[in-house]
Amino acid sequence: MNDKVVALLRSLGVKKSEIRIYLTLLEKKTPMRVTEIQREVGLSERSVREHVLNLYRRGFLRRKLIEEGWLGYTYTAVSPHELLEKIKENLLKKINELERELQERGE
Repeated sequence: MNDKVVALLRSLGVKKSEIRIYLTLLEKKTPMRVTEIQREVGLSERSVREHVLNLYRRGFLRRKLIEEGWLGYTYTAVSPHELLEKIKENLLKKINELERELQERGE
């Protein structure tokens, strides 16, 4: 199953490091802070922050604000089923926008 998800993500231009982060969070099944993710995947904290933010913005991750002596977020991966639904929604939205644009131009 993960192989097919990985192949789909690669075909959509998701970076290898982002795929590693998503799969790590999916496997761990517990909320993780950026520093914890960084230790797991072995990338710089700055890179992990950038990749996590990209994944979050695309709907691949959820985040929760934590206030425990410090203020920050923990992240969890959405399920592969939810991920596929989000990808379908985004693709359909882009296809519909393109169709409208082409119709307006008379193509």
